Order: sequence, then structure tokens, then C-alpha cells
Amino acid sequence: MLIPLEGLFPDSVVHQVVRRHAHSNQRIYLVGGRIRDFLLGHSSRDFDFVINGDAIHVARQIAGDLKAAFYILDDERKTARVILQSSSGQRYYLDFAKMRGFQIEQDLKARDFTINAMAVDLMEEDRVLDPLNGIRDLREKWLRACSEQSFEQDAVRVLRAIRFSMQLEFQIEKHTIQLLRSAVGQLPHCSIERQRDEFFKMLEGKQVHTAISLMDRLGVLEVLIPELGQTRGVQQTAPHTLPVWEHTLETLRWLEELYHLLVFGPEFIKGENLLAGMASLMLGRYRGDFQNHFSAPIHAERNLRGLLFFTALLHDIGKPLVQETQEDGRIRFLNHDHLGAKMAEKIARRFALSNPEVERITRLVREHMRIHHLASTSNEVSRRSIYRYFRDLGESGVDLCLLSLADTLATYGITIPPARWERELVICRQLLENWFVQRSETITPPRLVNGDDLMKRFGLKPGPQLGELLENIREAQAAGQIHTVDEAFNLVELLLRDFSMGKGTDYHGTEDG
Repeated sequence: MLIPLEGLFPDSVVHQVVRRHAHSNQRIYLVGGRIRDFLLGHSSRDFDFVINGDAIHVARQIAGDLKAAFYILDDERKTARVILQSSSGQRYYLDFAKMRGFQIEQDLKARDFTINAMAVDLMEEDRVLDPLNGIRDLREKWLRACSEQSFEQDAVRVLRAIRFSMQLEFQIEKHTIQLLRSAVGQLPHCSIERQRDEFFKMLEGKQVHTAISLMDRLGVLEVLIPELGQTRGVQQTAPHTLPVWEHTLETLRWLEELYHLLVFGPEFIKGENLLAGMASLMLGRYRGDFQNHFSAPIHAERNLRGLLFFTALLHDIGKPLVQETQEDGRIRFLNHDHLGAKMAEKIARRFALSNPEVERITRLVREHMRIHHLASTSNEVSRRSIYRYFRDLGESGVDLCLLSLADTLATYGITIPPARWERELVICRQLLENWFVQRSETITPPRLVNGDDLMKRFGLKPGPQLGELLENIREAQAAGQIHTVDEAFNLVELLLRDFSMGKGTDYHGTEDG
């Protein structure tokens, strides 16, 4: 098959520089995903090259020619990466590896799937080398293993198969599924970092609910997060309509629909849905804010969307261990949120996530009932409650709005009373309005006084009490109860008087409490 080689590269300069290093004794091949994506009409920022020579040396020279970053990925396997940043700020990753075997065909047959086993020789432009009929499988939308040994050679390909199936909307060929099943037990022998990276690409991509369901059916989830197996068969009573595991899957399904609706717009959801329409009507005004929020980085290799779906998968993981049946037959799960947070933290650390990611997941699981509690009592959230909500959750309070809404819909299903759904939407709208629009007034008001002011005025010393007094001032200010320095000092006098009488310094106020 003939294709324009220049079209495969981010720009002509990159093409010219890489090609300049190819000659009869040093063949350079562009391989894998970039060719696949080009043939599918998809964009890509990842470029894989195979060299029948010293790949690290060539990569270092190309990085120098392009004035790009360079580092060695694996010295033993002779692989290196060049990171190029375009004038528009886009990053491109050029990976260089030593050829496996003596011919390019040997290297391609050792790859994962036929659709990734194509190559272009930079010495013979415009021709795709396709020894395993990857182009045919692309056309027919089949995901097929390159060989009987594909998964034995690298069990992480089990996760890649599921990810590609969802991402490309391809069917996994029947024999490939058999090979995949037989390799699932080998996953623990692969590094957790590689498993994590494939898993999070799945969580950041298409059809998350379907991907997790498929992982479950194939036995992959049992190996990756065995704690989830305990949720299977755990029954729940009204208002829940599903057992715990099925409820978790339904939460993922609704989260995916709400995320696409509120972040990208109604044209990105399938079909018409009254419940989704109500959400769009009440919260659609924050679409741009949601987009900015979820585009903020938390880690160089992972994004907030994947982290939110990971949290949704774990949000009820503590339920099986606290399940109790009351005399009236009602099943309860008291403190499952706090126990679940501890379990989620252990799982997140096992996945070698960064500290900010672990803290965010733990916080969200621990607080995932909070909006439900607010919506169960009133249609209105006090300014004090809004302040405390974001004091405890920070920016992850935005994530919790989406998770809580998905959790609510997964709980009730089509039986949800419209008034109950509307109340939860109203609560979320108030929270989001204060975070996105009125933050400087109700969440982070400018300080009226600082610690030095209090120490000078009241003869206080540094310590926990001083911090508690400042927090009480800030909370009263956020609640709209004080507005001036004098009012702040008057509040401190009242708090110190209570403290001297043994009442502590926790001030709840008399208004807007």
C-alpha cells in the first residue's frame, strides 16, 4: 500500500532529520501505532522507530539535530526517547528501539497485534510493510494477536487488547480472546507501573463501563484489584435497586454519560434522557469551567478524568466489610466511606500513584456521601456548609459533584423521584456556583487579620489555639457573619471567653449555620 511518508510526521523537518540518519547499513523503520492511526485518520503524538543498529546513539544524534530532550528508556533493551515540542506547544514523543531479529519482518511478528505490526522503511518511502495483514484487520475492525506467543511474551498486552478494543471500537478475534484468557494469571509478573499505565489509559478513554465489564468477565479485574471481588453478590435494600458490584458498574456508566454531557456537551451523549436533560439544564452553564478544571494537570502521564473513574470504581469498596442487617430487614453499611477510603489509599499506593493522586482518591472516597447528606435535608446549602465542603475537599469538590450525581442515578435507576434528582442537582449547582463564580467571597475570602494581629491584640502565643481562632474567623467571614477587622476581633473575644469557660473555640454562629 502506498502512502505519503511526510504525512506521517509532525512536520517536514522531523521527517528530514530522521531520514538523514538512515542509510543502506543502518535502516530506520517507522512502526506500529503511528501508521495505524494514520490509516484510520486519527492524530497521534507517539512515533516508534526500529533501527538495525545502535538505537540509543541514533536517538541522541537526532535529539541534538532537533534541539529536543533526550533520555534512555531502557539501556539493556537499547531503547531511547526524544521529546519534541512544536511551536504550538504540542509535545511529540519519538521512541527508538533496536530491531528484534535480523529482518524487520521478525520484529513485526514479535509485536502485539496485527494492526500494530506495520512498518515504513525510511529508505523506501511510500510503501507499508504489512506481513501479517494488519491493513485488512483495520478495514474489518478486528483485533488479532500477531502470534500464539503474543501474550506469553508480555502479559500487559492483555490490558492493551481491552484498551484497543474500546478505543478503536474493534472486536477481539475469538482465538485472541482464548490466548488472552490463558495469560491473565501472568499479569502479576509484570511491573505494576506498566499495568497501571495501560489501565489508566483505559480509564481516560472510551467506553470505560464496557471496558471494566469486559475486564471482569475475562478475570482481569480479579488480578488487578482483587478487593473488588468482595463486592460481588452483596445485596442492598431500598433505595438501592442493585447489588454493590452491579451498582458500581452502573455508577461508571452514569459517570461517563454525565462527564460527556457536562464537559463536552449534549451532542456527545447517546440518545435522549430526561434525567440527563435536567442535569444539562441546571449545570450546563459550567461547561467551560468543567473543561478548564479537568484539563488541569495532576501528573505528567495521567489526567483527572482517569483519576475520577478510578475513584468511582473504588467508591463502595468498603461496603462488604461493614454490612449489617437490621431487625426490620434493612441492610446498612455504616462507615463504609471511611473504611473504603483506607482501602482505596492502599490500592492507590499499590498502583504506585503519586502522593497528590493518592490523597485525592482517598479524600473523594471518604467524602463521597457528603452531597447525598446535604441533599437529604434541604434544597439550600448554607454558606457555612459550602465553605466547609471546599475546605475539606478543595478543588476535588468539583469531581465529587459528578461522582455524587452518577452514584445517585446508579442507586435509584429509573425509580428516582424527580424531586430527589432535582434536589441533588440544585445542591451541586450551588456548590459549583460558589467554587467557579463566588470563590473569593464564600470560599477564600481575603484575610481580615493574621496570627501576628491576634498575638499582639490578645497576648496569644503560636500554637493550635491560634490556628483554630484564625479558622473560625475565616469561616464566619465566608458565612457572611463578619466583614471588618473590628468584627473579627469581637469574635475572637467571644471565642476566648468561651474557651476560658471550657467550651473550646469552635464557633458555629447564630446565623446561616
